[in-house]
Amino acid sequence: MSPSNTPAPTPAPDTSAQPPLQPRKDSLIEYPSPFPIKVMGSKTDDLVHAITLIARQFDPAFDATTIELRESKGGKYLGVTVTVTATSREQLDELYRTLSTHPLVKVVL
Repeated sequence: MSPSNTPAPTPAPDTSAQPPLQPRKDSLIEYPSPFPIKVMGSKTDDLVHAITLIARQFDPAFDATTIELRESKGGKYLGVTVTVTATSREQLDELYRTLSTHPLVKVVL
């Protein structure tokens, strides 16, 4: 083969201007950590009790004395903030699903 038929070597890509690749994180939350969840529902005697039972299903160490309540201006609805210890994304997803499907609950944030 003559020198004119030999392909030129391909230069290596310049990576000096590119940031190093970071491993992808599935979550921005560091586990375990305290995680507040706001639940809004009709103001009934059973709402807080139901939310407390659900929170304990997902966080056996849940402390009900940390629950924060806020009544709507008209008094028809109640906002309930519970802070659970989040241990995984799967735990939080299932907790949100369980709260959202409860008949007394209107919104979960």
